[in-house]
Amino acid sequence: MTPWDERYAVEDYVYGTEPNAFLAEAVRGLAPGRALCLAEGEGRNAVFLASLGHQVLATDASAVGLTKAERLAERRGVALETRVSDLALFQIEPESWDLVVSIFCHVPPALRQDLHRRVVAGIKPGGRLILEAYTPRQLELATGGPPTAALMMRLVDLREELAGLEFVHAAETEREIHEGRLHVGLGAVVQVVGVKPQLGSAL
Repeated sequence: MTPWDERYAVEDYVYGTEPNAFLAEAVRGLAPGRALCLAEGEGRNAVFLASLGHQVLATDASAVGLTKAERLAERRGVALETRVSDLALFQIEPESWDLVVSIFCHVPPALRQDLHRRVVAGIKPGGRLILEAYTPRQLELATGGPPTAALMMRLVDLREELAGLEFVHAAETEREIHEGRLHVGLGAVVQVVGVKPQLGSAL
């Protein structure tokens, strides 16, 4: 059993069952489409998107987490596809997703850079990426997130890693986060909404 399996192998949902607040705001008014949720864990964001009519694939390295995601989807009466996968090996078909969601998807820098390149390629023209992650400042706040700065993200790096997307929202900020029992209190985050330009159009 992996450390993430162990974290999720409890009765409650450790990050809660409600969607990430930034995601919920960022998808407001967005037409339903094919949505990919990275490092989706116990499924709170994927189930929320499915409830809005999106066709959702939730991927995570933890089979335990995704089993809980499937249970949550069943309770909420929505359809959800799940796939257990290492993000280093996960295949993202080019121009195949209307929406990619990356909420607190913290991986080592080399993997993150490669993953973000694949994500940009995988978004359809007109599609978008919604991302929120902790910044290194989060280490001082200690209200959740990874233990080292190397696993966190900065906007200056994301602008390079997500080249090919037009940022319609990009900010480093602090906000109150209350997601289950493992994300509680003031958090230092970076937020991005990036859109892939359509041929011959400007945002």
